[in-house]
Amino acid sequence: MPQKQISHTEGLPNGAAGHRARHIHALRGPGAGGGHLVECACRSTSKHADPDKAIEAWRRLNRPPRSARAPALPAVVDNVVQFNLSLAEQPTARRKVAGGAHGRR
Repeated sequence: MPQKQISHTEGLPNGAAGHRARHIHALRGPGAGGGHLVECACRSTSKHADPDKAIEAWRRLNRPPRSARAPALPAVVDNVVQFNLSLAEQPTARRKVAGGAHGRR
């Protein structure tokens, strides 16, 4: 199959495994399996009639993996007082301390 390699002045991004990419133009007609594709040693794009579409597909295929979003940290509120509102009976040691002498000695 007649093919030619097209060189780019800005270069193409390397593949995900670090292989050098190359832009190939298969000179057959689109109906006969021709078109533009970008390939490296481990992967390639499908053939496109438009060379820009082939390069766009290559960039999308070899995009760096997205990192996971950091979980949102709960807001720390230090100006809230929490009262014990339970109906359960309190231990006696705490009840004596909490009741106090009410001013008596």
